Amino acid sequence: MMTARERVLKALHFEKPDRMPFEISWGAFTPSLMKVYQEQTGSDLDPADYFDFDTRSVAPGPTRKNTDFSKYYSCPIPENATFNEWGIGFVPGSTEHFVEFKFHPLSFCTTAEEVKAFEWPDIDADYRYEGLKEQIEAYKKAGYAVTGDMVCTIFETAWQLRGLETFLMDMYEEEEIAEAICEKLCELRINQAKKLAGLGVDILRLGDDVATQNGPLMSREHYGRFFKKYMKQIIDAAREVNPDILIFRHCDGNVMDLIDDFIEEGIDILNPVQPECNDLALIYEKYGDRLAFWGGIGTQSTMPFGSSSDVEKAVLEVQKLLGGRGALVIAPSHILEPEVPWENVTAFVETVKKSFY
Repeated sequence: MMTARERVLKALHFEKPDRMPFEISWGAFTPSLMKVYQEQTGSDLDPADYFDFDTRSVAPGPTRKNTDFSKYYSCPIPENATFNEWGIGFVPGSTEHFVEFKFHPLSFCTTAEEVKAFEWPDIDADYRYEGLKEQIEAYKKAGYAVTGDMVCTIFETAWQLRGLETFLMDMYEEEEIAEAICEKLCELRINQAKKLAGLGVDILRLGDDVATQNGPLMSREHYGRFFKKYMKQIIDAAREVNPDILIFRHCDGNVMDLIDDFIEEGIDILNPVQPECNDLALIYEKYGDRLAFWGGIGTQSTMPFGSSSDVEKAVLEVQKLLGGRGALVIAPSHILEPEVPWENVTAFVETVKKSFY
């Protein structure tokens, strides 16, 4: 029987493993469903350990910087606001883990010089990667494939720093400001990518949601100008350190019009192949000889609103649609929300573990 790492790497290199590798995405459960998990299982283990996902993830440690971002805001700050290390402020959203981004520290910039003068976080500082090499080696020794996480790579961090409407308008009317933000983010991400590649992760997970469920948020011309070239630089930098590293690219929504650009950036794996708004059979027909897939199970449809038998059927159907060459890590397309019945969680895991090739 294969180890989890052997299973994942075999699949991602277009060879059929013993069964489909799997995970439950982005920490598995929202808070309410995590409570259900604990009640149902009586376990204090991380869901990845309890269900024995085939992958484990690492990310940089917390910052030691204590930047005072109040200088970037002139408006009153509510007591329930939280600020991250980028100085981006958010308040609780309408439900569960969702938040509303309300405070954007670069929103007041009027020149590229002001962007460059911003007190940027130290996400690439050496101390934040201490202990990761040992963690990665321990995961590999235990038999797991290891991912290094760098999601919200360029676009999502850029718009949160600037404000979504403002940043999208910048791409047309304040191009120097948009370019300055993307250039700095690219610099930081290149440094991160080199570190994670050098530490030995098997898979580098990049991602930005640049599409809605109807299609891209921007033209391909603007995607190419502001993001594609930088994503390629990040990927190239990782491969300079480790030519064998696999590149995972997350983008929710309908991505059909952007897949060619993603491939030209240098990706190996497309995630999450959201079934509610993508034609999985068509994507496999066009790109199945060049891309591996990761995801495929609907978190807006089957997981919350189907029966356990619907979940079982979906798992086997996605295996047929996207796993014909074996190049599939099956997973829900995103974190599982409170509406997901517990029986559907167990049906997903049990079906996958019987999904032999």
